[in-house]
Amino acid sequence: MAPDLPAVETYLRGLQDRICLALEAEETGARFKEDAWKRPEGGGGRTRLLADGAVFEKAGVAFSHVSGTQLPPSATAHRPELAGKPWQALGVSLVIHPRNPFVPTSHANVRFFLADAEGPHPAWWFGGGFDLTPYYGFDEDVVHWHRTARSAVQAVAPELYPRMKKACDDYFYLKHRKEPRGVGGLFFDDLNELGFERSFALMRRVGDAYLEAYQPIVARRKDLPFTDRERQFQLYRRGRYVEFNLVWDRGTLFGLQSNGRTESILMSLPPLVRWDYAWTPEPGSPEARLHDHFLQPRDWTELGSS
Repeated sequence: MAPDLPAVETYLRGLQDRICLALEAEETGARFKEDAWKRPEGGGGRTRLLADGAVFEKAGVAFSHVSGTQLPPSATAHRPELAGKPWQALGVSLVIHPRNPFVPTSHANVRFFLADAEGPHPAWWFGGGFDLTPYYGFDEDVVHWHRTARSAVQAVAPELYPRMKKACDDYFYLKHRKEPRGVGGLFFDDLNELGFERSFALMRRVGDAYLEAYQPIVARRKDLPFTDRERQFQLYRRGRYVEFNLVWDRGTLFGLQSNGRTESILMSLPPLVRWDYAWTPEPGSPEARLHDHFLQPRDWTELGSS
């Protein structure tokens, strides 16, 4: 089956709408504002940002459909045969930075690439996933997150879940710190082995599962009381998020190399963050538990199972 670009775009636009409405339902102090933009080299998008809310300190949900005449180096490093070929990329990407330190930061992305569409052998693939970055974790939240992720993949291609779970753990890893960014979730790229119809179905299921995974966690934790101690630790750990996105994230690199819109590319960065030189948490403290318990690789879907 040939790629159905209009169907992909319709789904992605609708996904952005649904996610924004659901997040606004959890919020009391702010609403999303839309910034529609065009890209000189081709295409454009609509970036929606909610800022200074009572629940979400910063929430960005962006849709883009951009195109170009030559794929940038970050996209052809593993596909040299596509160097110099025209391309299109569609996607929804989001990062949510809550105000309450007991609500985790979350990230999700679903995307579709089409290269050399008019050539004899057009190339296409889907990518995406979602991951969770807690500051003060709760086992039930992380188990729910991972079980929702597993169900999303199993609905279409059960055999792919272990690979996508491991890919997320491997990808969202700060090599210079030798630690994970968070507790993982799902990550996939270059997905076309299922054929277009099933690959598209899997991408849709992952996109739809994000709210199923995240919204209940927000609802449970957003009103928990916290002190300046928790707030300062949240700001410190946000530094790890910034480091990953600016040093290791391939999406950031692709956006910048393809002359993407800088404001939308860097939308993922938190509004406030701190770095403390050589700081370490007190052993046995709630802050130490993040690394000792939550940032350790494990199969969270089996936690608590008999």
